[in-house]
Amino acid sequence: MQVDCAVIGGGIAGMQAAIQLGRYQHSVVVIDAGDGRSRKCRNYHNLLGFPDGVSGSELLLQGRRHAEQLGVSFIKAKVTGASKDREGFKLDIEGVETVHAKRLLFATGVKDRLPDFPKLYPCLGISIYICPDCDGYEIRDKRVLVLGSGRAGASMALELTHWTEDIVYINHEQQQVPEEQLDRLLQIGIGYIEKPIRQLVTEGDHLKGAILRDGSVIAGENAFVAFGGNEVRSELASQLGVKLSASKHIVTDARTKMTNIQHVWAAGDIAVHSEQVAIAMGDGVQAAIWMHKSLVEDIGSGSRFGR
Repeated sequence: MQVDCAVIGGGIAGMQAAIQLGRYQHSVVVIDAGDGRSRKCRNYHNLLGFPDGVSGSELLLQGRRHAEQLGVSFIKAKVTGASKDREGFKLDIEGVETVHAKRLLFATGVKDRLPDFPKLYPCLGISIYICPDCDGYEIRDKRVLVLGSGRAGASMALELTHWTEDIVYINHEQQQVPEEQLDRLLQIGIGYIEKPIRQLVTEGDHLKGAILRDGSVIAGENAFVAFGGNEVRSELASQLGVKLSASKHIVTDARTKMTNIQHVWAAGDIAVHSEQVAIAMGDGVQAAIWMHKSLVEDIGSGSRFGR
């Protein structure tokens, strides 16, 4: 397959970029393995136009329909290799034909490190949350559990004090919390339990509490998860020599979202920002605009007919 633009990652940023590129009438393919973090969230609460919230799956479903109307193609598969070729870039795709693209956008995102609790996923975005900037408002003046590990969980518990005073931090992995941080937790009245969780207690998508391995039950109808160690999915980009930050996020130009490699862009959570859906959308549009500009420069005028 030969296209003008290949988008690796079909989450919020990638989907929005594909829509914009489709509106420029470029040939576009989105390659996505279907395991992005936005598909797991059952309710985003802080988006303009959705006061009652909207699920990541619904956003992506509507986005795909929109993109397909504009001629965008989709491949559900994992990209296993990326290299330069005469036409631009060659992408090796698991079980699928090779894709050749003139321009490349990485929107591969971040994979959250979540505990293996069977009842966790149905509650994500409903009564169990990951991002305090997105969902701290949902737990205002309520009891909340922090299901976490070491420093990451302690930091989350402290941040949530902006919305509530009734917080219990369960250090599931029993990793060390820095002494100064632990002292701060106890001083402001945050409960601290250093024991593993056996299972969550839920009713449908509503959390009711957690049962510890010793059999004790900790009640709570809301929770935040904070284990640290999220996977920044930039390994594929590094094959092309794309510059990464110390945290392995892709470094981009603030204006254009292009990387240090010509004709390679990055958008969304894979780049360094506050990991918000609205920002990911903006990133995707911004990258697409500059991808289009570079393609127009190749033609030599603003006309796609080259005259």
